[in-house]
Amino acid sequence: MSSTLKQTPLHAVHLEAGAKMVDFGGWDMPVAYGSQLEEHHAVRRDAGMFDVSHMLNVDVKGAGAKAYLQRLLANDVAKLTVPGKALYSCMLNPEGGVIDDLIVYFFGPDDWRVVVNAGTADKDVAWMQGVAQSGGFDAQVLPRRDLAMLAVQGPNARERVWAARPAWKAATAGLQPFTGAAMPDGALVARTGYTGEDGFEIVLPAGQVEALWRDLAALGVRPCGLGARDTLRLEAGMNLYGQEMDEQVDPLVSGLAWTVSFKDPNRAFIGRDALEAAKVDRCLVGLKLLERGVMRSHMKVRSDKGDGELTSGSMSPTMGVSIGMARVPAGVQPGDAVQVEIRGKWLPAEVVKMPFVRNGKVIA
Repeated sequence: MSSTLKQTPLHAVHLEAGAKMVDFGGWDMPVAYGSQLEEHHAVRRDAGMFDVSHMLNVDVKGAGAKAYLQRLLANDVAKLTVPGKALYSCMLNPEGGVIDDLIVYFFGPDDWRVVVNAGTADKDVAWMQGVAQSGGFDAQVLPRRDLAMLAVQGPNARERVWAARPAWKAATAGLQPFTGAAMPDGALVARTGYTGEDGFEIVLPAGQVEALWRDLAALGVRPCGLGARDTLRLEAGMNLYGQEMDEQVDPLVSGLAWTVSFKDPNRAFIGRDALEAAKVDRCLVGLKLLERGVMRSHMKVRSDKGDGELTSGSMSPTMGVSIGMARVPAGVQPGDAVQVEIRGKWLPAEVVKMPFVRNGKVIA
């Protein structure tokens, strides 16, 4: 099977560690190395690391790069003025649907980087290059498959990275969240993540990633797979592309209105007209199941305001109950009682404010 799937530079290391591998967006990726539950707790309580080299870094360069990104993205990159600063945005189609959600970094007026999801990477690059050409922008869209990427997450993650790479500490100890720093050895170390914990996402030349992975493992950083990544991001109330949003679903009904900037009336980003005309009659909420059972995506939800559907659901290892996200009629609020259909039975659930868990603490 794996011969037809793409592999990251750490593929052999995962197999050596006995990881259970799955097809994820066309990539052969580890879902767990043993206990998914233990991997989840390692990130909440200590430090875990994820191979996220299947995600694609795309450099955007040229005198017209900023104007191009202001057209391409729903969030406004003009907010980024300090080198290394990043923001989260959606890239929309003309109907306002989400082509992908991504992080964009500013290094200089003509030097930017966009990090896109693995399963949508080829589609994204084709779209990005098409927008640059059709708009006549002086901007080059350069996919960087020569780079690998690790996420090291957890309360002790940063200290372990500094123990493994002491030379990085001076430039990264003072980093604010959602900021990155370029290292002399070609790495980019950013204080970002997808778990609700502190830590770093590290982009580095593919040839350097195995040594870093092994050095971190020797320091007690636990290898973690996609299974724990999903339960961690769900507890952190973070959207997953293809579940909370996709090309048919706009950011306004996906809990992502905060990533859309309408501030500059002259900034004609792709999808703006559709969003300004959209009727926002649904919203994304967090749910906590009040009885035994496990919520899963696509299960039906009943509320006093009408029916909805779960977009994600799982058992929360930190909370010990099932949690989920659901798209429901607008007006459904935290504190409201709803019901979820599980195996033909309607079970009670409560609408809660997200995130469910942040920095190791249950807050829902």
